[in-house]
Amino acid sequence: MRRTTLLVAAFAALSLLPAPAAAHPARTTDATYHNDAATPGADPFVLFDRPSGHYYAYSTEGADPGHHFAVYRSPDLATWEQLPGGALVAGQDGDWAHDWFWAPEVYHNPDTGLYFLFYAGRMNRGVAEHFRYADFEEPCKVGVAVSRSPAGPFRDIAEAPLDYYPYDPAYHDVNLIMDAEQKKPPATQEEGRTAPLGTYIPYIDPNVFFDADGRIYLYFSRNAYRNWVWDTDLGKYVEESNIYAVELTGDWWRDPTGRTMPAIAPAYRDSNRAPEDPPNVRKDGYVPVLAYGSDKQGWENAHVHDYAKSGGQKKDRRWAEGSTTIRTLDARGNPRYHLTYSANNYENEFYGVGYATATGPLGPWRKSPANPVLSQDPAQGLYSTGHGSIIGSPDGEQLYYVHHGRPSTTSSRALYTSRLHLGAELSIDASTSDEPLPSGVGPLGMRADERVLRPRAGGSATTTVRVTSARGGEFDLANPQNRVHAVLRPADAGTVVVRGDQVTVTTTGHRAARLTLTYQRRLADGGYRDVANTGPRHSAPVRVTIPVSGRR
Repeated sequence: MRRTTLLVAAFAALSLLPAPAAAHPARTTDATYHNDAATPGADPFVLFDRPSGHYYAYSTEGADPGHHFAVYRSPDLATWEQLPGGALVAGQDGDWAHDWFWAPEVYHNPDTGLYFLFYAGRMNRGVAEHFRYADFEEPCKVGVAVSRSPAGPFRDIAEAPLDYYPYDPAYHDVNLIMDAEQKKPPATQEEGRTAPLGTYIPYIDPNVFFDADGRIYLYFSRNAYRNWVWDTDLGKYVEESNIYAVELTGDWWRDPTGRTMPAIAPAYRDSNRAPEDPPNVRKDGYVPVLAYGSDKQGWENAHVHDYAKSGGQKKDRRWAEGSTTIRTLDARGNPRYHLTYSANNYENEFYGVGYATATGPLGPWRKSPANPVLSQDPAQGLYSTGHGSIIGSPDGEQLYYVHHGRPSTTSSRALYTSRLHLGAELSIDASTSDEPLPSGVGPLGMRADERVLRPRAGGSATTTVRVTSARGGEFDLANPQNRVHAVLRPADAGTVVVRGDQVTVTTTGHRAARLTLTYQRRLADGGYRDVANTGPRHSAPVRVTIPVSGRR
């Protein structure tokens, strides 16, 4: 518990994790949740928005037509409500790219009130300017947009990606000696080394890390394209994605107008230039974080023979992507950094999560021998688990990993919430069974907008019901995991219809009655159960009773 508390303290100011709440005397809720794979989503990043008491999840998939990136909100990290539209309005923002809008992440600065959206996209113009070749196949970069609301819409700070040109001067660009399909690399390392040296790096999956000393780092995945790495164990080239990092300046974060684009720290600008390069050529630096060859783990090799298996339709590839970095303190007060990452193809059931640790934000990083810490579990109907983000419970006492997964090998991706434990090792509990809500979500509140229902002349009256978390986040009662159960007494006084948060009573006579509304949660077996707030001495159902006046 000590490490978790220190983690919260380090991040609370940035709203990445909730700050510890004022303690209720052991009051909580017995409500449960289960991962029902009902919320479409991919590559989710979760932000806790303290002003509203809601969690916001940003997803590659699930946005309405005409938008990029779905936006969901939740009071409990488990029942999600899709907000209309999406984070970006297509045709208005993100136009520097034309497709592959991936991996949105949002960061809130409480001092300025601004929310910053980092996202990846594939460029459709200026490709040669950024990657040297106009036909560069996967020219991915990162854009940044800003909003004064976590719900968006976000507006691009600049009509261009980050002013960042990562360049690998030591890479033999074997794509230049391959055929047009770019799927079969040279058969020998000697042949590969005849290719020209140097290539620009396409990059995706941004993750911004704010360290305790005020320094800011951008972690990203080097897109696998144009990164054929000779595997000495396999005796062949495998195309890899790796995780790198670069330090950012802080001007953009402090600008109250939100008009300053993030920039890389000066030490990285042009740090990979050669003396013979023309003065107008940018070749920026980076720090390698994770690469297979420096820390080999066999579970990451699910696709290294795909070329032969697919009859030449797929490349032999290996992935390290979707990273999230957090900082804790060990028992001696020394910083310890944890980086989660995903490996294998996201479309495949073997997609999973590992982690690495370091004593500084730039490493050196070492992978855990316990990897993968999250992977498929056919017994639970859980596949393709990965690319998530770490977030705290409302009271800061627990950690969760919100990620995507699939209920079958052919299903679309959906949001999952899994408990994360951080002690001597990092572990993640994958579950599709009933689990307790995160600590600090309760006690729950329930109220109706009408204190007394007074049926109209036609015999009906309607009220809106609201269920809220301890932090004030409102539950989406249209989500099937939530339900309002209504009972009218006496039973023959009329009928009750519940549609989401709307409860309508139609009376059959002139007698007064009482309407009792109880909040229920759906269980993994499909049934519903009354929810109670619990305390050290007693528990009380989450319910409200409303008088219904007799018709005149």
